[in-house]
Amino acid sequence: MQGVPYVALRGFAVSPEALGLVPKETAESVRAVPFLFTGPELRLGSPEPSSSAVQELAFQIGERKKTHVGIYRVSEDSLSYVLNLYEALPKIAKIIKGVRITETEIGSYQKQLKSLSALGELLASSNTTDIMTIMIAAALRFESSDIHIEAEEGGINVRFRVDGVLQKVAQLPKESWKKIVSRIKLISGLKINITNRPQDGRFTIFLQSGNTDVRVSSLPTNWGESVVMRILKPSAINVGFEELGFRPKAFEKLERELKKPHGMILTTGPTGSGKTTTLYSMLRKLNQPGVKIITLEDPIEYKLQGINQSQVDAEKTYTFASGLRSILRQDPDIVMVGEIRDLETADTAVNAALTGHLLLSTVHTNDAAGAIPRLMNMGVKPFLLVQALNVILGQRLVRRLCESCKVPVALENNELEEVKKSLLAIPEASGERIPTDKPLEFYGPPARTAQPGGGTGCDKCHGGYKGRVGIYEILVMTPEVETAMKEGSPTETQMREIAQQQGMVTMYQDGLLKALEGITSVEEINRVAMT
Repeated sequence: MQGVPYVALRGFAVSPEALGLVPKETAESVRAVPFLFTGPELRLGSPEPSSSAVQELAFQIGERKKTHVGIYRVSEDSLSYVLNLYEALPKIAKIIKGVRITETEIGSYQKQLKSLSALGELLASSNTTDIMTIMIAAALRFESSDIHIEAEEGGINVRFRVDGVLQKVAQLPKESWKKIVSRIKLISGLKINITNRPQDGRFTIFLQSGNTDVRVSSLPTNWGESVVMRILKPSAINVGFEELGFRPKAFEKLERELKKPHGMILTTGPTGSGKTTTLYSMLRKLNQPGVKIITLEDPIEYKLQGINQSQVDAEKTYTFASGLRSILRQDPDIVMVGEIRDLETADTAVNAALTGHLLLSTVHTNDAAGAIPRLMNMGVKPFLLVQALNVILGQRLVRRLCESCKVPVALENNELEEVKKSLLAIPEASGERIPTDKPLEFYGPPARTAQPGGGTGCDKCHGGYKGRVGIYEILVMTPEVETAMKEGSPTETQMREIAQQQGMVTMYQDGLLKALEGITSVEEINRVAMT
């Protein structure tokens, strides 16, 4: 880069307003510092003014602030001098990471977004700064939980996860990749010049109606990086315990177990099955003035009023196991541990449940029956587990049919026979009644499309579906279950058979009952929970 002016910054009156435009982490990563901001112009200094990272930073700030950015060469000493000023001026150099979007901007873009297909056209004709605003506006408009931006050989794929299903919404030219990913990294506190290892960051969408956090993850891939932005809407977990979708008998069982002063309540299921929402709903129900609740999470995604939340940090040896030991010295009544991953955490959790604490946690297994063999395989002693466990909850999330456009559907003969067989296998002890005196009626989206499980839908839904509901199975510790645990190492199949004999309705059966009520479709249950 020829003709770059040189400036010595030692003793220079660096503008606090300039420092406020670039977070210290970004300045250190890119090796570029702002030292003067007049409004029409911002000046950046770097020992490597021609590096691509410095050029990208200059471009992004220029676009964001609508200002001219001049780049100057500075010495290593000048760079260190300005970096130290961040600490010297903490009150002045307050930096906010986020995207400040006005309600007017959101409304303007959302009026143009009648459907997801319209989003691609709007993105293709927009600049980098507007692309970010449009994507966020669209995600809020269509109630998307995640935005996926993926570098491919032929371009950039943009996909939204809506009601648990990924949908491709746009493909942008690959020439835009550097500008888009640099913009995302800049606002989320990621290092712009690091592209060969995963990074995690976060930013906030500032709205008059309330702030929304966005968790950002970048991952190196063949053609660049894959970036996923998870939108952490507070409303996503503000679901009442009574609104989770439990059937009346199952709800009674779980509510009874929640009233016990000690023991373990475990939830199981893969990522995205709604475990966090279920646990938070339980915690809100248990959160009373005379009760102390502490959680240990990785990471803390949602903040709960009146509950002490702590985040693990493996790099600082603050793990689930060590954190749980510390929590127990805080005199809690109820403890929530994000996940039981190893024997040390499991043993500490069991000990907590046996010494007067109600402990809530998750285990990554396919269903409720698989949690017991999993904990035993970790090395937990069966006789302790029998005394500690209260109930195990297995769950998945399925899409709700749109009430405005769902239509009756006829199942194929073989599929109908399988459905009947599963429904008739529901044990009498469950208290569920299956209508046998009339034909079974099911509903679905109005018409099929190429999208798996989709339909044409209407202007109120996404392909015939709107929102999601949980399907559950609840394994309660009965004498028969305890006997099987004491006698050896029961397999998942054995535990499931025993639990069903005691009245457990499986997730698949619970889903079919909801399909029979017109809440969801058999096709959706088969997609999510068929075994």
